Amino acid sequence: MEAWSPILADFREFPDNGGMPFAYFARLSAARQRVYRRSDAIEAVAVPPGFAAGGMVAALRAALAAEDPRDVQARCQQLTDALVAALGVPPVRIVVMARRPSDDYGELHGLYEPEDAGRSARITVWMRTARREQVVAFRSFLRTLVHEWCHHLDYELYRLPETFHTEGFYKRESSLANLLLAQEAQAGAPG
Repeated sequence: MEAWSPILADFREFPDNGGMPFAYFARLSAARQRVYRRSDAIEAVAVPPGFAAGGMVAALRAALAAEDPRDVQARCQQLTDALVAALGVPPVRIVVMARRPSDDYGELHGLYEPEDAGRSARITVWMRTARREQVVAFRSFLRTLVHEWCHHLDYELYRLPETFHTEGFYKRESSLANLLLAQEAQAGAPG
């Protein structure tokens, strides 16, 4: 039997784009293009067998619905701590803020800051939209958390020197978000 690997390269949720990189690829140096291609080749986050986070996802959904920032932050931290343990990567600190910052270009949904000079990596996510100050829809909130988590994996699991928004990156994000939502649904299903 083949050993479990954190890299799964045969995820097919998105249609093949013929290997065409995003437009900014042409402006990258040759070294950065190699990193981009490595990132693009990783199409899913493979979690080890037995990883179960459905209850944690449901608790996060309930905390967000209750509009309790402290509980949302605690539930996000619990979920990412479980992912840290499952994937064997360094920890990341979660910060949940109230209203998304915005400017003329749009709203900031999440922010990943890698480990730096002994300071742990940090993910910041916001609970409310910038204009209407409404609580973010749960799926959007979870996808934002997972998106920032995937930046952490780029550095810590895949050992990429840079993290790019490649098609592979978005497929990794989608694979993990879909897994978590499916586990939540399964956890809520009557036994």
